[in-house]
Amino acid sequence: MKYKAIDNGLFINNRKNFVLRTKPNALAIFHANDEFPRSGDQTFIFKQNPDFFYLTGIDQEQSILILFPDCPNNAYKEVLFLRQTNEHIAIWEGHKYTKEEARAASGIENIYWLSEYETILQSIIYYAEYIYINTNENDKYGHGVPYRDLRMYEALKLKYPLHKYERSALIMRDLRVIKSAMEIELTQKACDITNDAFVRVLKFLKPGVTEYEIEAEITHEFLRQQATGHAYNPILASGKNAIVLHYNDNNQVCNDGDVILFDFAAEYANYNADMSRSVPVNGRFTKRQRAVYDAVLRVMREAVKMIVAGTVLGDYQDEVGKIMTSELIGLGLLDRHDVEKQDVKAPLYKKYFMHGTSHHLGLDVHDFASRYKAFEVGNVLTCEPGIYITEEGLGIRIENNILITESGNRDLMVNIPVEAEHIEEIMNN
Repeated sequence: MKYKAIDNGLFINNRKNFVLRTKPNALAIFHANDEFPRSGDQTFIFKQNPDFFYLTGIDQEQSILILFPDCPNNAYKEVLFLRQTNEHIAIWEGHKYTKEEARAASGIENIYWLSEYETILQSIIYYAEYIYINTNENDKYGHGVPYRDLRMYEALKLKYPLHKYERSALIMRDLRVIKSAMEIELTQKACDITNDAFVRVLKFLKPGVTEYEIEAEITHEFLRQQATGHAYNPILASGKNAIVLHYNDNNQVCNDGDVILFDFAAEYANYNADMSRSVPVNGRFTKRQRAVYDAVLRVMREAVKMIVAGTVLGDYQDEVGKIMTSELIGLGLLDRHDVEKQDVKAPLYKKYFMHGTSHHLGLDVHDFASRYKAFEVGNVLTCEPGIYITEEGLGIRIENNILITESGNRDLMVNIPVEAEHIEEIMNN
């Protein structure tokens, strides 16, 4: 791993919190992510299952965690299985965890090689009444690929059909959304690296530069600072590209007079930042560009005030829509009389601001959380209003990451330039 070692107290505490919520006499199984085929004999770079990492801190493929707090054999109450390395693997793939390294990373004492998994599982599973299986229950995800946890569940049901199977996701959804102090620290690190990459790009950007050259500058800064990499595919959308919400081509020239919309962020130790900014390619906003930019910034600042414990996402979005509607009227994009007659189920502002304002952030960029549960202390959410004007070929989005605390909220990106004057000052110095 590129990132610095994480205090294993984070993972020890996470496991304690998980087993406290399981039923008596329950065994839980968590799998590392699959290694996904890319082409020929190649696989994509491995990305750990976030739930598995949350509970173990282990960033390696072909790993399994068993949690069985009521196990009659003390040696198997908490067990981690790893792929056993050898000289061949070391030469072709590099270093893998030793048992000692895995103990240090996870805080789990009982480490076994993967070859011992079936034997150990069989020796204890009959003493469990419930088996908790981990599944991807993010409501924005559709099960198009039968991932490892699902495949193992099918195999378990055939072999142990009379056990009672439970869903770990119901517990993980409540746990992961509340960030501990250490998780906040890791997220802040990702935000800080993102800041440095953004300032680097502001000093690099000028007419004639290509979007992919900007991507190269960002990647360089991320890796230089031990980031795991990009939190998501970076969006570097100049001119009319900015009205494509998930533009990923990043292959166009940045032209004088255009605005470029940046949506990029670092991932550090599997924790993600998520930032958007929109800046003038030549270092100076036009009057119209500045008017739209300032409107989006005002919406963001008003929206941030509502990101507090007790806010419900649906109600919050409705309120942000009202603020955005007022700004769009001020920009001449909506007519006040048309707004008064609009269908409340299809508000007119959505023509220019068609996505949500906030989502939870953490080990997933769109982190695992309930969209119906009120915001809580310890939540980290994005705030990302935007205005996209197809007829003008102009898209503006501004996004910061907000932590809810007992005393209100804290902007984890407060140090990232956001005022138009500040951005112009950096670009012209």
